[in-house]
Amino acid sequence: MAPAKYVYDFDEGDASLKKLLGGKGSNLAEMTRLGLPVPPGFTITTEACNYCYQEGKYPDGLQEEIEQHLQNLERKMGKKLGNPGDPLLVSVRSGAAISMPGMMDTVLNLGLNDQSVQGLASLTGDERFAYDAYRRFITMFSDIVMGVDREFYENELNRKKSELGIKLDVEMDATAWKELVSRFKEITLEHAGRDFPSDPREQLDLAIQAVFKSWDSDRAKTYRRQYDIPDDLGTAVNVQSMVFGNKGEDSATGVCFTRNPSTGEARRFGEYLTNAQGEDVVAGIRTPNTLEELGGEMSEPYEQLTQVMDKLEQHYRDMQDIEFTIEQGKLFMLQTRTGKRTAAAALKIAVDMVGEGLINEEEAVGRVQPEQLDQLLHPRLDPDAEYDVIARGLPASPGAAVGEVVFDADTAEMRGSRGENVILVRWETTPDDIHGIINAKGVLTSHGGMTSHAAVVARGMGKPCICGAEAINIQQAERIFEINGLVVREGETITIDGATGRVILGEVKLIEPKVDENLEKVLAWADKLRRLGVRTNADSPEDSQRARDFGAEGIGLCRIEHMLFGEERLPIVRRMILAESDEGREEALMELEPLLRRDFEGILEIMDGLPVTIRLLDPPLHEFLPSLGDLRVELEKLKHVPGERDELEAKERLLARVRAESEANPMLGLRGCRVGCTMGGVTEMQVRAIIKAACDLKKRGKDPRVEIMIPLVAFRKELEIERNKVVEVADGVIEAMQTDLEYLVGTMIELPRAALTADQIAELADFFSFGTNDLTQTTLGFSRDDAEAKFLTLYLEQGILADNPFETLDIEGVGKLVRMACELGRGTSPDIKLGICGEHGGDPRSIQFCHEVGLNYVSCSPFRVPLARLAAAHAAMGGASDATK
Repeated sequence: MAPAKYVYDFDEGDASLKKLLGGKGSNLAEMTRLGLPVPPGFTITTEACNYCYQEGKYPDGLQEEIEQHLQNLERKMGKKLGNPGDPLLVSVRSGAAISMPGMMDTVLNLGLNDQSVQGLASLTGDERFAYDAYRRFITMFSDIVMGVDREFYENELNRKKSELGIKLDVEMDATAWKELVSRFKEITLEHAGRDFPSDPREQLDLAIQAVFKSWDSDRAKTYRRQYDIPDDLGTAVNVQSMVFGNKGEDSATGVCFTRNPSTGEARRFGEYLTNAQGEDVVAGIRTPNTLEELGGEMSEPYEQLTQVMDKLEQHYRDMQDIEFTIEQGKLFMLQTRTGKRTAAAALKIAVDMVGEGLINEEEAVGRVQPEQLDQLLHPRLDPDAEYDVIARGLPASPGAAVGEVVFDADTAEMRGSRGENVILVRWETTPDDIHGIINAKGVLTSHGGMTSHAAVVARGMGKPCICGAEAINIQQAERIFEINGLVVREGETITIDGATGRVILGEVKLIEPKVDENLEKVLAWADKLRRLGVRTNADSPEDSQRARDFGAEGIGLCRIEHMLFGEERLPIVRRMILAESDEGREEALMELEPLLRRDFEGILEIMDGLPVTIRLLDPPLHEFLPSLGDLRVELEKLKHVPGERDELEAKERLLARVRAESEANPMLGLRGCRVGCTMGGVTEMQVRAIIKAACDLKKRGKDPRVEIMIPLVAFRKELEIERNKVVEVADGVIEAMQTDLEYLVGTMIELPRAALTADQIAELADFFSFGTNDLTQTTLGFSRDDAEAKFLTLYLEQGILADNPFETLDIEGVGKLVRMACELGRGTSPDIKLGICGEHGGDPRSIQFCHEVGLNYVSCSPFRVPLARLAAAHAAMGGASDATK
């Protein structure tokens, strides 16, 4: 058996080896194969990374392979690593199979030491350039490999610039860089406890190990959790000969996209910096120039670059994100990958490429990820609102957000995770800010461009982002930012508009978006591919109309309890619950019936011709009653108010009744069908209101399609009792109103026993709807609120759970019950209708499972209906390519 191969030269691989060589390595190999100007190098595979991750050491033979490929590289370049007179310098970069921009580590200019920097200066005739490269290397290597915070070096650099009275790095001369190199090495010794390594071979070995370790960094793990990227993919390591964009005014470095990643417009888009290295562009050290300006500054490499961009897009048949360097007028390609894009851009690019004949409709559907559609369904600024624009920056990621200003990622995470709306305001974000960006409503930076870290990450998450708002002077220590004398303090509210780059003081009214023609086209293509129906969860005419506008094919869950909490109705519900006689309860029920009838008529009319599943009263009754704690406080206050005896006695009676109704575990107490089975008249009133509303519409020539759902059934007999009531009342109303109305009666499967005995329950049910929120709680023994507040985060961090089971269905546990119930139910009643109405009905991975087990439909919130339509198509396609990976 041949020994494992862990290292590939760029001319040995191609794009098909993406899993092994990572995205960066496979695309460098592919560009090499296409004959593009790629600096030579080699890739250490993801398999080597995974071995190191698991075993804590290199696999056998890896060190020898690295040495062999390094020698090959030295021969190609005619230089040697460590040669003091003519040194080979390399970059060491990560590159996972799925793109994770900025999440792992890169080291540039590796191979420099006190001797080789002099050789580089002599060869180039540019001492300033050589020592600039050296100080960059010391900074990156010390930070990434030796664990010394980059801030120490940045502070020293800023101090030096202040001392010299200059603002920009490019104004530093060779002497200044030499002095900083010496100081930087002192900082490394001081904080790392050892000298900066001078042996290039040791530098290379340590850098490779650091890139492998970066796969397990906190920021990388956070990013993987956010995007559901498997932990076992590993990262490849790319060792590539250096080219330099900081060799003078005829050199540059930049990032470009073959189409606009924010809008999808079919125009080249990008930024570059003259006399700079790649890190300067993404780090926001200077505000970059637009790609169009490069044509006027360096016309020949610009023309070559545009030809390469066109060639790569045609070759990959997708929008490309490209890194390039121009060294003394010569173009080099450092990376290409499928570009991250906003949802609006993804849709436009997919539709345009179908029109251009690059891809077909099915491929277009696969190019748009369901999760991305959430970005389109977020608010934007009300065009009629008046507001005070205090600053402008680059529109890095579209959408609008309102929140209180916070100045660090930890605060953003803490407050955002509590449900508070915050805007993260930074000089520029770094990969270590990922947890704050996730929990913020939006991001605002005073530096950086459209391809900076903040811009790329925010676009990927669909969060509004403004970069490069240079008028904003952030004073981190004082927790303020200042704009032309205006001071904004932490905790004050601002609004950001990521589509225009406007920063606004105070809160601006936001309005809901509408489905545009690109989304309509992609969803229409998706509808032709999917098998699953998509309904919505809606409890009001407004939500019903919104969902229908988004393409919902009916209502899968209409919750009666949500109609009962209004100021007009809640007192009536309380009288019904606390009634001391049947007459008192019946009186309250009679008051509620016409109110509910009116609601049902509005919902059924909007959903005319589509099924509407109405769940009878489900929650614990205590949710409608005053809290015991509040009543006790009110009672104590009344005891000290003279002349309030009657009110005091009434409050005491109320307290006694509420105490009598209280339960130790109400979620498992008197709720759902148990209320109907034990409290006469409750089920009947609800059914009368539903059927009367439907009959009213029928008489007006409408087509109401009613499905009545009985909740929390555990026993066949419960369903029998409740179904008999429904049928008796419904048929009586239909006869009395002299209409011809068909209706279905089914149940919600939300208890393990119901799933296990689904064959018995199916004898009496026209449909099952899986209530996976409660089914998850009762299967796992988790109280959702308590689990999420107390231990769920730790369970995710420790790997006990792969996902939050209330967001993505626990397929191994809860999913097994769902599958079993489907099989048992269809065994009894082959034509039984099966759906899901928990929050999982809007989660793409859960929708994939629903497709696999053969459900008829999923149901989700109105705003997630387009997402579910697209996810159902992806499920029917067996999964789809990810244009963002």
